[in-house]
Amino acid sequence: MLNIMIVGVGGQGSLLASRILGSLFTASGKEVKLSEVHGMAQRGGSVVTYVRAGEAVASPLIGTGEADVIISFEEAEALRYLPWLKKGGTVVVNTQHILPMPVLTGAAKYPENITETMRALGANVVAFDALGAAVKAGSVKCANVALLGAASGVIGHSEEEWLAALRATIKPKLLDLNLKAFSLGKEAV
Repeated sequence: MLNIMIVGVGGQGSLLASRILGSLFTASGKEVKLSEVHGMAQRGGSVVTYVRAGEAVASPLIGTGEADVIISFEEAEALRYLPWLKKGGTVVVNTQHILPMPVLTGAAKYPENITETMRALGANVVAFDALGAAVKAGSVKCANVALLGAASGVIGHSEEEWLAALRATIKPKLLDLNLKAFSLGKEAV
């Protein structure tokens, strides 16, 4: 069983990322269950998607300490969901910061040294600038796919299988842009 959590802020493309993973695992003959949990997603609130793949998957939910991989679209969200990571698990995190309303209003402070904190707590951390890779590919909207490119080495599967999943999931007019973003994310780590 492979348990993956995708965490971020509404509008970052986490739901598309989960569908790409679902396509990848289904094509390799695994049973897949997806579940989306989100609060004020349309207003920039926290979004969590669970992806579970294996021979037989009974439930789509991942419990505390059960995630093999957390793919995080934003650093503070990675830290927020770190308790779900199992011992020896990996966090693949975009180094982008999206400031929540309490930080913007001055009521709270954005956490510092998040990557170092997660490592000190025992997580394997792969951190990179997915937004920068997306801009280099041609659109900020493909940061989600750049992040998947960075996570592909942790998750496994051949490059051909990943590319097939991207082709099966992404609209043809946006495919070349996303293929480039995936490649840049993969190369970054």
